[in-house]
Amino acid sequence: MNDTQTAPGKAKSDKLVIEINHLRKSFGEQQVLKDVSLKLFNGENLVVLGKSGSGKSVLIKCIVRLLNPDNGTIKVLGENVSALDVEGLGQLRKKIGFLFQSGALYDSMTVKQNLEFPLQRMKKDLSQKERDEKIIEVLEGVGLADALHKMPSQLSGGEQQRVSIARALANRPPVILADEPTAPLDSERALAVMRILNRMAIQYEAAVIVVTHDEKIIPTFKRIYHIREGRTVEEAGEGRSLV
Repeated sequence: MNDTQTAPGKAKSDKLVIEINHLRKSFGEQQVLKDVSLKLFNGENLVVLGKSGSGKSVLIKCIVRLLNPDNGTIKVLGENVSALDVEGLGQLRKKIGFLFQSGALYDSMTVKQNLEFPLQRMKKDLSQKERDEKIIEVLEGVGLADALHKMPSQLSGGEQQRVSIARALANRPPVILADEPTAPLDSERALAVMRILNRMAIQYEAAVIVVTHDEKIIPTFKRIYHIREGRTVEEAGEGRSLV
């Protein structure tokens, strides 16, 4: 595919957020990623599918440079990730929201405190009123405004993941990386979580990469990348849950 062609299922956009070309990563003699390439534009959601051990999580770690690739290039928001110094890498990571399999909420904090914590670290110029408004806005977006003062233990697994989505979006990051976000959920709750993530990503014009082996969420995506034997293969998806 050349640069003038539209990727399968891609919504029209002119802002390239993530561009990965011919990424390779080995651990000793084990070559995990052999040739990984993908493009992601603002307001888009794509999924990277692969079985356990295929290199999905390695890809995520390379994007934020928790791992250094052997070859290839990764650009995030126009920045060559491999060329950034410590300060530049720290600034870039502040523009990325993370969503994990377990939700990774702090058990000793209320829902509000869980959302407020990253805002205090990344948006230090905000007043308390402005932080409160952002928290309420994103909780309303995931349908959990009434959970503001609840503890995570008082929420179901699906509700905890919805809070995690709200937290990932609270500071309006242009990029969200989600690592197996629906693995602990049944089909109904997993699809509900993905609908919310997709809708919120479009609303906030965030670019989202979900890495998973959870095939039940495939229908929620318009763009699908498979990692097979260390290489990416792209196909168009249905994206029917966005309708």
